[in-house]
Amino acid sequence: MSIKEKSFFGLPHDVKFCTKCVESNQRFLSSTQHKIVASENKETIHFNEKGVCGACEYYETKDKINWKLRERELKDILDRHRSDDGSYDVLVPGSGGKDSIFTSFLLKEKYQMNPLTCTWSPGEYTDIGWKNYKSWINSGFDNILFSPNKKIHGLLSRISFENLLHPFQPFVLGQNSFPLKVAIQNNIKLIIYGDGVEERATGKINNSKSNKNLKLYNFHFKEKNDQIYLGGIEYNELISKYNLRKGDLRPFLPISEELVLENNLEVLPITKFINYNPQENFYFAKQNSNFQVNPNGRSEGTYTKYSSLDDKFDGFHYYTWYIKTGRGRATEDAAIEVRNKIITREEAVSLVKKYDGEFPKIYLKDFLEHTNLSEKKFHEIIDKFRPPHLWEKIKGKWVLKKTVWKNE
Repeated sequence: MSIKEKSFFGLPHDVKFCTKCVESNQRFLSSTQHKIVASENKETIHFNEKGVCGACEYYETKDKINWKLRERELKDILDRHRSDDGSYDVLVPGSGGKDSIFTSFLLKEKYQMNPLTCTWSPGEYTDIGWKNYKSWINSGFDNILFSPNKKIHGLLSRISFENLLHPFQPFVLGQNSFPLKVAIQNNIKLIIYGDGVEERATGKINNSKSNKNLKLYNFHFKEKNDQIYLGGIEYNELISKYNLRKGDLRPFLPISEELVLENNLEVLPITKFINYNPQENFYFAKQNSNFQVNPNGRSEGTYTKYSSLDDKFDGFHYYTWYIKTGRGRATEDAAIEVRNKIITREEAVSLVKKYDGEFPKIYLKDFLEHTNLSEKKFHEIIDKFRPPHLWEKIKGKWVLKKTVWKNE
């Protein structure tokens, strides 16, 4: 293999696309965030011998699921955790998006639970994101909102961008650990999310009643001998290099395994018990919480009007994904809608061709201010991370060597 053809991150050299949806075999699976270093090889989505991705395999099993039986299983779990005195008995993490709105209403109104909701603040709220968050809470929910030190958040975003092309890592770190901390502080033993890993192409099929394997649901707690890395830099080295205090980094650190086990937390997605459909959740949220869509008609990098709404920097998360893997937000959204029979694969291919990899220019100025980067430096870092097996430069313009529409 020549240097020019070298793949980064341990990605498969031969690019393939799912024969049922538009997912690529370059898609990363979730990594333990506090262990990520620049040299890490990523685990990628599973494709079977027929060229079908793991998420589509999971959706094939959904047609065989007895959803009435699943709902009874959910009721049994809720009854086991239900409080008699009105105290909080379930935690629903969320942003005020369609899935967290649906889940919190379902638990409170249909199943008569006493949910507490919690939110790890975006790097910087969009106007519509803040309105949707307030509409959600004002529609009848208690909520704990945590907003980390913006200077530290910005510094970590820049370091993660420079070292890993992962500017969203500080948000993900906080979002992963914050619900566990809130649950423990409020003596809540049950955490329910609005979507599940199976829905988003992790390729791990799990049809058990519930799951206490927190790693499966992106809860990456600190095991006994773990070294912690933030932005690809070891914790103590990071503190020394940037003259930080330990307290500066505390909100971003994972919770310890011992504390998780002591509190016997149960974590599960509502999608294991309720047949997930993104459009139905959108209509529910709009009707019950005055949920508003993107005022521009769609979000940059995709065709949907209800994706990537709350965080000004979410577009950069998906754009850097696109640079590293050749698949972005439109691929993610289109694949899910194909699996839910909302659009055909042919329609999905057209949408990916039109919107995937669109540069998130609306909030570029905000992102550069947040990370203290110049636009020139931004693009230099982007180009450094383009895997040679995915990208080539033709007449001064970067283009993907292989795409789902050229693969037809």
